[in-house]
Amino acid sequence: MAGPPGQTDNGMTREDDRSLGELVKQLSDQSTRLARMEVELAKAELQQKGRQFGIGAGAFGAAALLGFFAFAAFTTTVILALAEAVDGWLAALIVTVVYAAIAGVLALVGRQRVEEGSPPVPERAIETTKEDVEAAKRGVKEGRS
Repeated sequence: MAGPPGQTDNGMTREDDRSLGELVKQLSDQSTRLARMEVELAKAELQQKGRQFGIGAGAFGAAALLGFFAFAAFTTTVILALAEAVDGWLAALIVTVVYAAIAGVLALVGRQRVEEGSPPVPERAIETTKEDVEAAKRGVKEGRS
């Protein structure tokens, strides 16, 4: 006695009758298609993020330029204010010396931080990776014994 349409006498559907080779081929095709779709999604996402990054970088550039102009105007204001108390050339010299001193301190701090961060190698990550490799080697050796 035959079962419902699409089902064989032993209760299996026609899909169940597919060979292992057909199933593996179907899995491979679907995996390849999925991987391609993921790559396309990643491309689209990176393009969108790239546009946003470009807009953000442009805004930061404009802000830096306007900040520079504001700093220049502030410098002029300080020089003109000091010029009320001393000669103009002396006011400009005082502002220059103050800026040079600030720049020197920032350079020393920057150098110290760069030295602390050098070399730019993820040392802890490398060390833990070496430990993982050693643990894997020990596991393989123990598995052989």
